[in-house]
Amino acid sequence: MATAFSSDGEAALRRELRAAVAAAPRGDLDGFYEMGRAAAFVRDGGFRKVALQFPDELLADAVEVAARMEAATGAEMYVLGDTTYGSCCVDEVAAEHVGAEAVLHYGPACLSPCRKLPVLHIFGQQPLDVGCCAEAFRELYPERQSRVVVLSDVVYAHAMGELEQQLCPEYPNIIFSRLVCGDPPGPAVPGEERKFGRQFLVEAAGGLQDYAMFYVGAEGLALTSFMLTWNRCPFSSFNPVTGCGRRETLNVNRALMRRLYLVERARDAGVVGILVGTLGVAGYLTVLQHLRELLCRAGKRSYTLAVGKPNPAKLANFLEVDIFVLVACAQNSLLDSSDFYRPVVTPYELELACNPAREWTGNYLTDFRDLLPGACAHVELPPAVPAAEAVPNVSLITGQMRASHLCDPLTSQLPPSTALACRDQTWALAEISPAASFLESRSWRGLEQQLGQTPVSKAVQGRRGIAIAYEDEGCEQP
Repeated sequence: MATAFSSDGEAALRRELRAAVAAAPRGDLDGFYEMGRAAAFVRDGGFRKVALQFPDELLADAVEVAARMEAATGAEMYVLGDTTYGSCCVDEVAAEHVGAEAVLHYGPACLSPCRKLPVLHIFGQQPLDVGCCAEAFRELYPERQSRVVVLSDVVYAHAMGELEQQLCPEYPNIIFSRLVCGDPPGPAVPGEERKFGRQFLVEAAGGLQDYAMFYVGAEGLALTSFMLTWNRCPFSSFNPVTGCGRRETLNVNRALMRRLYLVERARDAGVVGILVGTLGVAGYLTVLQHLRELLCRAGKRSYTLAVGKPNPAKLANFLEVDIFVLVACAQNSLLDSSDFYRPVVTPYELELACNPAREWTGNYLTDFRDLLPGACAHVELPPAVPAAEAVPNVSLITGQMRASHLCDPLTSQLPPSTALACRDQTWALAEISPAASFLESRSWRGLEQQLGQTPVSKAVQGRRGIAIAYEDEGCEQP
């Protein structure tokens, strides 16, 4: 009976971990990683330093791929061993550390446009049984006049042409989406959808809501983002790993209710932490400035935090923050914050909370670029309203009255204060930030190197074994 509640850890030490995405077959590296196309990209661009970005599950092939690419192009290849943020985003920060002139991004990608470096996406051609997928589609949509939009994970995009050839003769109203790396040229035509790096044209008079969605890929963040964004369309999917098709039973309404609850938490918040979840997606600086202005007009204090990949331990260091807003790509914005001490919302949810002119329409936005001036979903802030004329607003969570009016931009914040300070034996004007001064006064300030202050000692042998039972435990007599 005791073994049901404790063990010596032997099983955990010997357990084998399997990657979520299969690596390339040993004899087909050239085909899986599209060596010819990648080498042509490097040679045609004249790049001499190239960064290779792999997700964790494909790092085992990184050394061999880099060696073959150097032999084929003569350029220096640098493997990015760890990503600053999500592996689906191009890590331009790490690439610039080595002076890379371009990036080869391998594996699944969110297809967010980059700011600086040229990028070539190589998704890795994961196997797909097209016949099995087509049969699952026929079972899910027996009516041949069904209007269906076919979406796929990027790792199965190479097989969509063959699937289209099998299904289009039988289903005249089927639409296959196309992958678009970067911003597509020119404005969108009426009926055209451009989201998540996918592009397709809807010709029905009723628009996209008359269509169903068929997704080829495993369950994950990409499918969740699609279902929240196109929440008026019924979804079904085919998992190439299991070979099974199904109607998606995720209760989108329950998910939306959870997100709308977080909007109410954002309305009640007085201090907001802006988490920088990307430094590579185009427009991230603009949305940071937009969020600061929005919070300032709403009378809330804000702190901008760059913590890399957020986790509960990191964010727990900022107990003064009531809620966090994550600026990341469309796939990584929907962070499940149930394990966090404070909720984490998206820029769109913060706009719903702080911009009185924006109303909930049923359409969910996960791409923060849609909120920027000139974008399709941008909503201007209304003019300031005096507090005496503001409509009373009661919190649905606490039941207390809260401010519901925007402050005037000229009076909502004090001008930055400056003081004369001594720096490096010279007198200079230094700006004093109230936020920085507050954080500086805290007792815990993080790890300090203390170079030259720590005494040097020789390494000694420590305890052996695992934490549940070290070898020297139980040897001492009481």
